[in-house]
Amino acid sequence: MKRKLFREESGQALIELAITATTLCVLIFGIVDFGRAIYDVQVMKNIAGEGSSIASNQLSGSTNAALTAAQTVVTYAGSDLDMAHKGCVIVTVVTNQGGGPPATLAITDQAYDCGITASSQIGCLNGVNGCRSSQATLPQAAQDALRGQVVGSSLYVTEIYYNYNAITPVMSFLRGALPSQFYTVAYY
Repeated sequence: MKRKLFREESGQALIELAITATTLCVLIFGIVDFGRAIYDVQVMKNIAGEGSSIASNQLSGSTNAALTAAQTVVTYAGSDLDMAHKGCVIVTVVTNQGGGPPATLAITDQAYDCGITASSQIGCLNGVNGCRSSQATLPQAAQDALRGQVVGSSLYVTEIYYNYNAITPVMSFLRGALPSQFYTVAYY
């Protein structure tokens, strides 16, 4: 009688172990992937701000300010994000052109340093890649801030796109839990 009882319990313990181990592995793998995603987004936000800051402070008035800022951001990201292969940095200069109320905001310079295909959500430079308008699409607060400045003032916008790849097999089961492409933008 005792043998029969222990045999039945050992089978039950094996099933409980399998369920618990599977749940624990899924939980740990999920934490790893979500943690990496949060880290990548934070790095993106930091380097976007740095890109806009570099373009506005150190390179203001330079002929290649946007391009230099975009290349600096890709270099600054280093191996953490591998922006040269998995990301795209777009630096756009939006200038207050004046023209009476409301003042016209136009894109006066734009540069890309991309390892992937992406297009700016701010707008494009007239005449580049078939673009027909240099009108900028900015949030209302950014428009108001730039319109409140003197004619000729510029706003530097850094956009970053990044293709995120999970490193554990859990995300293939949790489709849609994390986006495959991250985006962030900074205004300076």
